[in-house]
Amino acid sequence: MSNYFVSAGIELQEGADLKEAENGLRLLVEQTQSEPGCILFEIRQNLKQPQKFTLWECWTNRQALQDHFEMPHTKAYLARNLTEVNYIEELGEIGSNARPDTA
Repeated sequence: MSNYFVSAGIELQEGADLKEAENGLRLLVEQTQSEPGCILFEIRQNLKQPQKFTLWECWTNRQALQDHFEMPHTKAYLARNLTEVNYIEELGEIGSNARPDTA
């Protein structure tokens, strides 16, 4: 079984406060990193466009990521409507045609 890798582009929602979003994302990272099944959860801010962020995630499997969205801290962050997802990429090893674990 291989790990489940995801990359996502997120952006500040129109009218949201950048500092509030930065603080919220920092807290989300801190809380998510201790979740069961989380191998990597990292958010980086674009240096030229600070309202844009890139999220890198690695989970033991897809179910671990799905469970992440049921965590109280994740629901609390999402309810604040500070950022929106522009894209999500499911990633694998170079040259691998294997599909991510669906369990």
